[in-house]
Amino acid sequence: MSALAGHRIARVITGNLRDRYPRTIGRNARLGSHGAGGTFQVAVVKTNAGAIGWGIAAGEVGPADYLVGRRVADLFDPDVGVTDPRALPLDFALHDLAGQILGKPVFRLLGDAGQTAVPCYDGAIYLDDLTVKNPARGIDKVLANCASDRRLGYRAFKLKIGRGHRWMPASEGIRRDIEVTRAVRAAHPDARILVDANDGYTTGEFLAYLDAVADCGLFWVEEPFRETRAYLRRLRRYLDQLESRPLVADGERDPDVPFLLQLAADGLLDVLLMDVVTFGFTAWRQVMPRLRAAGAQASPHAWGRPLKTLYAAHLAAGLGNVVAVEGVPGRTKGVRADSYRLVDGMLHLSEAPGFGLPVPPVSGSLP
Repeated sequence: MSALAGHRIARVITGNLRDRYPRTIGRNARLGSHGAGGTFQVAVVKTNAGAIGWGIAAGEVGPADYLVGRRVADLFDPDVGVTDPRALPLDFALHDLAGQILGKPVFRLLGDAGQTAVPCYDGAIYLDDLTVKNPARGIDKVLANCASDRRLGYRAFKLKIGRGHRWMPASEGIRRDIEVTRAVRAAHPDARILVDANDGYTTGEFLAYLDAVADCGLFWVEEPFRETRAYLRRLRRYLDQLESRPLVADGERDPDVPFLLQLAADGLLDVLLMDVVTFGFTAWRQVMPRLRAAGAQASPHAWGRPLKTLYAAHLAAGLGNVVAVEGVPGRTKGVRADSYRLVDGMLHLSEAPGFGLPVPPVSGSLP
């Protein structure tokens, strides 16, 4: 009998935690300032035997009376994840709880198919040049952000581009995107550079951008335009001519997963990006074999919450087939994540049970 069968849910509480970034994060191609952090809901689950698991609430938890008294084994299978759809908002809390009960880190529950040191890129290089009053100093602001995050341990930078979509005339925006890309490459010749347009380009504009940065050795291009088979075929034909071909990443925004998997199978997408929380941890476990079969890799979207980076890293170490995880510089108030280390661009996972994060203080404290 599984050790999980000996535990029954005794209590579920929710509360709010707050993130803080090291600086205010500015605009991307579509949205205004992303601020300096924000609040989010977490769920804490305690069993009758005293085990506790917690994590970001993956949806509205609501009253959890229907869970109280249920065996953990009736809600969660270590080989699958959450098995009762009504318990999916507790996806992360139940994975953490199972790890606590079984004495294993989550990535070992998932299969231990990857490495415990996971490539991690900096996802916080936004259009902060647009906040500088003197345009001549704008690129200096982006370079300062890269330098600051490099000191934190990052060795790969994802640059937001697409300034001509909303914030500048199209030609000026493309020109600035090119200047920023080339400046970051010059300042960090050893770094991986990723670019993310948040669907802010037309196909022709994006190919013109790529022409101008062809010698910069981009590692991947993300959401250059709204994905269609015709547009992606045109992009693929262009990329196939390059000596160093960037990966094509998509699927963060309103993902149509069957369509994305077909695009991957057709050789038009290399990396799928569904969000680690809104898509779900259990859902990622289910879709990864299909992604492998399509010949593509994963990089679960993690922007917004430093905890999401840690969750994505467990998926990478547990399931494999993850090319890199998105880093979110900053911290979550009350959460001690010092068992994780970012060194030379590699995020080293904790070997502690569950997600290796002590239960933070939240409202509705546990007895």
